[in-house]
Amino acid sequence: MAASSLDLGRRGKVCSAFKPAWWCRNPHQQTLWPIFARHRLKVNYQRQRLELTDGDFLDLDWSDSVNHDRPIVLVLHGLEGSSQSHYIRGLCSALNQHEFRPCVMNFRGCSGENNRLPRTYHAGETNDLDYVLRWLHLHNSNVPLFAVGYSLDGNMRLKLLGQKDPEIPLAAAISVPFELSQCASRLEKGLSKVYQHWLIGSMKKTAIRNTDQHDTGLDIPALLKTRTFREFDNLGTAPLHGFRDAEHYYSTDSCRQHLPRITTPTLILQAKDDPFMTQDLLPEEHELGPGVQLELSDKGGHTGFVEGHFPGLSRYWLENRLVQFLTQANSTRAVRRSENA
Repeated sequence: MAASSLDLGRRGKVCSAFKPAWWCRNPHQQTLWPIFARHRLKVNYQRQRLELTDGDFLDLDWSDSVNHDRPIVLVLHGLEGSSQSHYIRGLCSALNQHEFRPCVMNFRGCSGENNRLPRTYHAGETNDLDYVLRWLHLHNSNVPLFAVGYSLDGNMRLKLLGQKDPEIPLAAAISVPFELSQCASRLEKGLSKVYQHWLIGSMKKTAIRNTDQHDTGLDIPALLKTRTFREFDNLGTAPLHGFRDAEHYYSTDSCRQHLPRITTPTLILQAKDDPFMTQDLLPEEHELGPGVQLELSDKGGHTGFVEGHFPGLSRYWLENRLVQFLTQANSTRAVRRSENA
């Protein structure tokens, strides 16, 4: 069946209604078109800094500082992203046009300012996310709180949902790397190596900035010679965050093992042709927890989902789908509150 909305009580797989543009059907076209060809949307942010108990900080960027009675949507970026990433600005712009108040959480080191501690973030770092969710719930208890995460954060979000019951009634995850080791292997092959090269280059720059400020203990000359995610994570991510090596990190923090325990209503949007993974990494029906719905499309690339009759009239289905999903969830919540009043 084609999915147009999420049955909040239904678990399982459904077919997406997404139809790719005829001129943008290749997975790499779908992935790269929004990055290089989309008009750069301007989003005005108001920054709020949260002081953490370990002495560090996190920066939240609010894109609507006026309508405090709107439902809050916590938006989280992917690897080496920020509130300025094209897909984050696109979603925040769409949410602002409806009844939502977007709040972007910049991971440590991603807000444009180096953090105070040497540790940064990784695909399984859930403590900061959990802290922000609970802080938002505590200080905005009069409005609904939802969350949307892309790619690396999709893994992080699903892991958190499977481990504990955070202060969030509903979540969405897009283009999730369900098994980190296999995704790392996929990015070592074919044209997917382009994304690996691009992201590792950015990660190396981040490591250099971090080392300039902190004694990380990392072998920076060796780290700068790495060419794959596995090599970089083995020398950088793993030792910096207490893992034995890259494989220990991957096996510990891959979200697929946590999916069966998720009870929070959760929508996962995934394309079968995602160049960051292979189809055999998609979870089976029995692996999905009672709150999880996996919506699959044949095309869409990695966080792409471009549609439209002509290149100059391209549309970004993903943002409209997320707005539809959140609007339905908010309406359902309001009805239930009214019935229980």
